[in-house]
Amino acid sequence: MDTKETAGSKPISGWILFLLAAACGLIVANLYYSQTLVGPISAATGLTSEASGLIVTLTQIGYVLGLLFIVPLSDIMENRRLVAIFLIVAFFALATASFATSAPLFLAASMLIGLGSVVAQILVPYATYLASGPHQGRVVGNVMSGLLLGIMFARPVASFIAGLWKWQAVFALSAAAIALLTILLYRVLPERKPEPALSYETLIVSLGSLWKQTPILRRRAVYQACLFGVFSLFWTVVPLYLADEFGMTQQGIAWFALAGVGGAIAAPIAGRLADKGWTRFLTGLAMIVAASSCTLAYLVHGHSAVSFVLLVLAAILLDMAVSGNLVLGQRVVYSLSNEAKGRLNGLFMAVFFIGGAVGSSLGGWSYTRGGWSFTSLIGIIVPLLALIYFFTENRAGIKRASVSPPVESSPRE
Repeated sequence: MDTKETAGSKPISGWILFLLAAACGLIVANLYYSQTLVGPISAATGLTSEASGLIVTLTQIGYVLGLLFIVPLSDIMENRRLVAIFLIVAFFALATASFATSAPLFLAASMLIGLGSVVAQILVPYATYLASGPHQGRVVGNVMSGLLLGIMFARPVASFIAGLWKWQAVFALSAAAIALLTILLYRVLPERKPEPALSYETLIVSLGSLWKQTPILRRRAVYQACLFGVFSLFWTVVPLYLADEFGMTQQGIAWFALAGVGGAIAAPIAGRLADKGWTRFLTGLAMIVAASSCTLAYLVHGHSAVSFVLLVLAAILLDMAVSGNLVLGQRVVYSLSNEAKGRLNGLFMAVFFIGGAVGSSLGGWSYTRGGWSFTSLIGIIVPLLALIYFFTENRAGIKRASVSPPVESSPRE
């Protein structure tokens, strides 16, 4: 048996925990830099306004492909080497994006950026192998805090850097950071070499079985897809609304985006409370908070100071709901099976990122068709629908996940 399979007998060191959290934040930020840079990138590469959405969409598609076809490799391949390989892919993709002058080249680089960024979803379950069972919620919460801070800081940081220099500098600096990170992780992380009980082909085919035979996985993925869809909806539209209604520049929007960073505090808190058995209560609360945040956003009219304060509160509450529920979901998913953590995490993340992609697309459409109020109304309805689905857990016979089913049987909880 791999020595790292039994590493959970002692607490993970604070230094390794910090490194994993920082790495996840730096890596996943690559998915979000382009969201506030769509305008200048489109102008530089010759993309039309109608096609500019491909910049974000292709990055997300690359990420989903990586979740489904690369993350499962962590169940059969030495994790440190796997991390290094795909960080190198991310480095070359970021470097290419920094000097791309044509749309096809930049879009190809965008997809590879998404593909390489799945390393973050190899590192999160990797951290749980190094942690003792009673502390897994805390470990996941702390590592996810780093990841979520990367998500939330990416947009304002990209805007600030682009304002100081040009948008190309964002990708060039990220490429340099990823190069340094690759060297550091490969030298510092302990080796983890799983015993390959399955071939890669069997591993990929088993994704369907895991999805079909694990109802709690399906539920947690759907819960998070709904909340992340609303998150993407809000953050796709709010920069447009701030520019249209409040006349904000790119720098002003960047400062507003910093407000959402406060929501990351929910991740470690949710992890600690989940360790104490609060998962079910907090899941319902996250959906209620998400719907409430969009209700505040719906009340925003005009460009008064009160409206701006409501928008800031909505951003913080929504980010708290999404980050907290993400930690709850991952803790449940990681408790299902040690041998299938990579595949379970890949399925969970792929589904909720699909929800995010739908939310981004829906945001542009809803804002064009019905303005801010229509968009906010959709943001209220989606988490309420998720809440209704959540209330059917007991009727469906779903219990709180705290067991580790065999890899191929994955019994119903």
